[in-house]
Amino acid sequence: MARGSYHGAMAMTQVPTRETLLDSLRAVIDPELRKDIVTLEMVRSLDVHANGVVDVTVSLTTPGCPIRDHFQTAVDEAIRGVGGIAGVNISFDVLSDAEKQALGRKLGRPSLPEGALAQVRNVICVGSGKGGVGKSSVTANLAAALVAEGKLVGVLDADVWGYSQPRMLGLGAQRPKVNGERKLVPLRAADGIKVMSIGFFVEQDAAVVWRGPMLHKALQQFLEDVDWGELDYLLIDLPPGTGDVSMTLAQLLPHAKFVVVTTPQPVAQKVARRSAEMATKLNLEVAGVIENMAGFVTPAGERFPIFGEGGGELLANELEVPLLAKVPLTMPLREASDAGVPIVASNPDDPASQALRQAARGLVALSPVELPVMQAATPPAAPKPVGMSLPMA
Repeated sequence: MARGSYHGAMAMTQVPTRETLLDSLRAVIDPELRKDIVTLEMVRSLDVHANGVVDVTVSLTTPGCPIRDHFQTAVDEAIRGVGGIAGVNISFDVLSDAEKQALGRKLGRPSLPEGALAQVRNVICVGSGKGGVGKSSVTANLAAALVAEGKLVGVLDADVWGYSQPRMLGLGAQRPKVNGERKLVPLRAADGIKVMSIGFFVEQDAAVVWRGPMLHKALQQFLEDVDWGELDYLLIDLPPGTGDVSMTLAQLLPHAKFVVVTTPQPVAQKVARRSAEMATKLNLEVAGVIENMAGFVTPAGERFPIFGEGGGELLANELEVPLLAKVPLTMPLREASDAGVPIVASNPDDPASQALRQAARGLVALSPVELPVMQAATPPAAPKPVGMSLPMA
């Protein structure tokens, strides 16, 4: 090999410098603080070895940080994107109280986000792409089915324009209270499901006319300023379509999973597929498909496929995800939804109840093994009151 060629080959495999890698990490944005982790001084250490392996430690604001997976993926991609990297080892620690106070002063904020979802093990967004497929009734009954499986469950009604969870879960026009830490306390349905909805803050059945920034702020508060506590599952009832709400939730909840609800007919299946594609583009994992209204089952047990057959299975196959359940349309299902009592609780033998219990068991099977929730060594000081700023209609 000629001398010039040898040096050229060495240059091509040269390990990048620490400064180069540090600059690449400016692409990693903390979705809560809205700044990159280098500016936030969250990169505790960064060591580059001669063999091309990089060791990096990132400091989190709370031990049970709900967006840790976001940082894990983003840091790995940013470093490997530089080239010349043989491996990346990422570890995490937690900012000390003094460091958090200094960061708060730097950002001009009285306090940093405390990780309101730090004790929520699984976040499941339930979406459909189009209205009229029974997404909200599936969400309410799926929550009840998970409770029947012994899980701690919450429901966030993010369908701001078509909110219906207060009625379906029998909560009516109640209003949440604010606790001593200035956090909203979710209302509890009869079976213990924690519920938060914009319907609790507007005149009953009033229309909500908000622009994107107001929606973003409301949803952010429903996640950061609500005392969700310990939950095995937080189900989020998305609005139809792929607009502002879905994109906001993807930004705030990069670790969430997506369940697609469709009806059997091809037109609904095609729209639902676009919803799943939106989730994929926003890096949300599609966990599975639920086919709703999979035939009408009469009180006598006869079944009529009034919406056709096979749309849910076709969509699941195209997305290469499980078909969690085929939920039939029954008269008790409609009656229970109107009465504010999930069919799973009021009539567990109904065919729709059995299908929804199957979907819940499928979600449990897909969930990672539950590990103990990390706790701080000493309880943090009570935050100073900062007030609520939830926009009202």
